[in-house]
Amino acid sequence: MNETSHDPGDVPASRAEMLSAVFAGFVIQQAQMALMLMGRIPHPESGERVHDVEGAQLFIDQLEMLAAKTKGNLDKREEQLLQQNLTALRLAFVETVEAPPGQAPNQSTPETGSTSPTTASVIPSTSEADEAEAESRKKFSKKY
Repeated sequence: MNETSHDPGDVPASRAEMLSAVFAGFVIQQAQMALMLMGRIPHPESGERVHDVEGAQLFIDQLEMLAAKTKGNLDKREEQLLQQNLTALRLAFVETVEAPPGQAPNQSTPETGSTSPTTASVIPSTSEADEAEAESRKKFSKKY
């Protein structure tokens, strides 16, 4: 089979692009773990909501450390991703700590079907996630 035409998306990703994608994945993973431990999103295996405020604080602290240690070394998009997630997590943490015992704040309710705005701002929307995944596949796929 003759492959004379190439899709521009077939160009191998640069080392910087790969590291940026890994960085973004790490930030999102840490944010999701913090949200899960605050009971904002269900545990992926059990489907149950976990309430471990100290564990959530650890993940937030790790992102704060990352922000401090990488200050001045991130591109604009990386810095924005990190800061938006930290802001949303801090707000969610305060809401979680201030919620009455046994009640998680801003969880989806059957009556309203609404979800926490904090959760929505941290986790990319489905279209954003699909777009990022498609871009990632373009960058990390090998052509032989």
